[in-house]
Amino acid sequence: MTDAPIRAAGSSPGAQSAPIVSVRNLTKTYKMGEVTVEALRKVDLDIARGEFVAISGASGSGKSTFMNILGCLDAPTGGKYVLDGREVESLSRDELSLMRNRKLGFVFQSFNLLSRTTALENVELPLLYRKDTRPADNHEKALAALRAVGLGERVHHHPNQLSGGQQQRVAIARSMVNDPVLILADEPTGNLDTRSSIEIIGLFQGLNVKGITIVLVTHEPDIASYAGRLIVFRDGNVVRDERNPSPLRASDELAKLNPAEKIA
Repeated sequence: MTDAPIRAAGSSPGAQSAPIVSVRNLTKTYKMGEVTVEALRKVDLDIARGEFVAISGASGSGKSTFMNILGCLDAPTGGKYVLDGREVESLSRDELSLMRNRKLGFVFQSFNLLSRTTALENVELPLLYRKDTRPADNHEKALAALRAVGLGERVHHHPNQLSGGQQQRVAIARSMVNDPVLILADEPTGNLDTRSSIEIIGLFQGLNVKGITIVLVTHEPDIASYAGRLIVFRDGNVVRDERNPSPLRASDELAKLNPAEKIA
C-alpha cells in the first residue's frame, strides 16, 4: 500500500479536463408485471478524471443500476452517457465490449475468480481478448499486477488457497491489468474483515494516486470516508453530492489497529 498523500477530489490537474463520466437526464425504468419501476430519475452527474468517488444508498435506491450503466453492463431507458469522450448509446455491441475491456476495470464483492485457474491465469484473463499483445507480454503484465497488490509469491495459488483479502487483491490486479481509465468496485469490502477491508481500500487509494479514477459502491459509511467525494442515491435520485476534503488514509487507519505493523 502507499503512504503517498491522497488527493482531494478535483485537486489534480486532470480534474480540470473533460470529465471521465458525464450523464444527463439519465433514466432507467423496469416493467414488473403491470407496475413500472423508476430505478433512475433524470440523473445529472459528472465525475472528473482522477477522482475517488463513493456511491451509497439504501437497497433499491438506484446505486447498483447506476453502476451497471457506468460499466456498460446495462443500457439506460433515456438520457445521455458519455464515457471518456464517447457517447455510449451510439456504440455498437462490439464497440461496447472493447470499451469494457480497454477502458474499465471491475471489482465485485464476491471476487468473481475462476476457481480452477491460478491467480496469474485469473489476472491474465482480460488480456486474452486483446489482439494487439503477445502471450509473453500478457504474462509479464499479469505478474507485475500481482506484485503491485502484494501477491508476487502467490501467483500459482488457486482461489481456494487464498484468504478472502488475497482473493480480492487478485480481483484488483485483474481490474488494473489493462491499464483502465476507470475502476468500478461494487461493495469490494462486503465479504472482508476490518483489517482486510482497510488493506483493500489502501490499494484503491494507491491506484487513485497514480491517476486512475475509482468509483466505489458501498453501504458502509466508514468505507465511504476514505473517498474524496460521496454521492448518495435515494429513490432513483441523487440526494447528496459532497466533497470530502480530508479522506481517511488507509495506512494511518491500519497503523491504529496495530501500530507496530507496517503496511506492505
